[in-house]
Formats: sequence, structure tokens, C-alpha cells
Amino acid sequence: MRSVESRGTPFSLILVRFVLPAVIAIAGIVLVIAGGDAARGAGVVLIGVAVLVVLANLFMRLALQSERDRRREESRRRAP
Repeated sequence: MRSVESRGTPFSLILVRFVLPAVIAIAGIVLVIAGGDAARGAGVVLIGVAVLVVLANLFMRLALQSERDRRREESRRRAP
């Protein structure tokens, strides 16, 4: 199975990593600036959700990197 890095970054991955959290955060900022009390609360929640999406993506990338490092280390141990 080929890794994502060997093929380049697919468009859908860029959307999930960067565009989705940016759009959610922008919507939250708009609600905070232009909305009433309930809209401001929803805006703060949306900004928090955008941060969570970024953190989830970061943790996934770290987990995948860690797995690659483990595989590389194991293959070096087996090599003569």
C-alpha cells in the first residue's frame, strides 16, 4: 500500500486539514462579531470546534509518523 506522501497530498486531504477548520473558524468569528448573545455563544463553540479539528489532524499525523518510525527502526534491527 502506498503512503500519502508518495502520491503527493490529495485535494480532499488539503480540504480536511486546512480549508474545513478555516471555514468553521471564519463562521465562528462572523457570529461572534455580528450576532446577539446566542449567536456569540455559537460562534465561540464553532471556533472551539475548528481548533479541535486542527488538533485531531495533528494527532493523526503524529501517530502516522510514529508508526513509520517504528517500522523503520524494526527494519534496521533486522538488517545485518
